[in-house]
Amino acid sequence: MEYVTAVPHPRSEAAGPARAGRLSLAVALLAGALGAAVALLATRQQWSEGTATVAGGSFPLTAKGSDVTGVPAALAIVGLAALVAVFAVRKSGRLLVSALLALSGAGIVVAAVFGASDSSALDEKAAEATGDTAAGVDVLTHTAWPYVAAVGGVLLLVAGLLALRYGRLWPAMSGRYERSGAPRPRRKAPVVDPDRPEDLWKALDRGEDPTSA
Repeated sequence: MEYVTAVPHPRSEAAGPARAGRLSLAVALLAGALGAAVALLATRQQWSEGTATVAGGSFPLTAKGSDVTGVPAALAIVGLAALVAVFAVRKSGRLLVSALLALSGAGIVVAAVFGASDSSALDEKAAEATGDTAAGVDVLTHTAWPYVAAVGGVLLLVAGLLALRYGRLWPAMSGRYERSGAPRPRRKAPVVDPDRPEDLWKALDRGEDPTSA
């Protein structure tokens, strides 16, 4: 009895990496763009609030994320630029840009988590309002926006990790503009039949001399 061994088709073997490349590309683009947008939006919102006490009473103070720290907003812009640059470079350059994308996301997470309990921005506002450098805030509370910024950083981090893992399967914007070193084959001029007037007219339109053949 003869046994027939099934040989996998080359196209089926190549379909797996191609599918993984397309899926990872879609997820990375969505996660990266959404993460940068979320981080930028969160830094413009109120992160903390409190009250400053003066001789005449007390008054409320608030601080936005950009008042607490400028790191998340700056890294969100860097991460977004790195996400676009991933498609403009290849090989080692793509690895470096992907690493920058991942590090941008990680940096946003760290800065946002530390900023969630930071009261220095409100203390500075209290000192400016009271004229007393030793003044501080009372009844300090924090909102959830620092953690929203951290979520944006996580999304950028995921995009960077996907780029590091599957970036070699992604297309590059510059690919269609690159030229290979091989010379292009010259197109042969069509044969002109002197007995056919339409061929003579077409040759003249192309700037050729039909009598030189």
